[in-house]
Amino acid sequence: MDYGKFKYQQSKKLQEAKKKQVHVEVKEIKLRPKTDDHDLMFKVKHVRRFLEEGNKAKVTLVFRGREITHMDIGRAVIQRFAAELEDIAVIESQPRVDGRNMFMIVAPKVKK
Repeated sequence: MDYGKFKYQQSKKLQEAKKKQVHVEVKEIKLRPKTDDHDLMFKVKHVRRFLEEGNKAKVTLVFRGREITHMDIGRAVIQRFAAELEDIAVIESQPRVDGRNMFMIVAPKVKK
């Protein structure tokens, strides 16, 4: 067998495999504990669009100044955000605190 022909066929197989693979991005959306209802729904709509495209979404809640003392308010906002998306998304990473940020990662539900 010709080695050059073999290498050519291998490269063609690799190119085909690259065409078929799915590239998933992690899109980020930022919130604050004082984000109003309408603004929250607007952000939910954006995350829905990200999930429908097949991407994951990272929801970050940023605490500024003395807001860090009211973690319960932030947790309620992020839980409400998750509840709005429960029909289309699954929570991949539960809400965690990292410094002054609380974040969770949501992924699209697997279609049957």
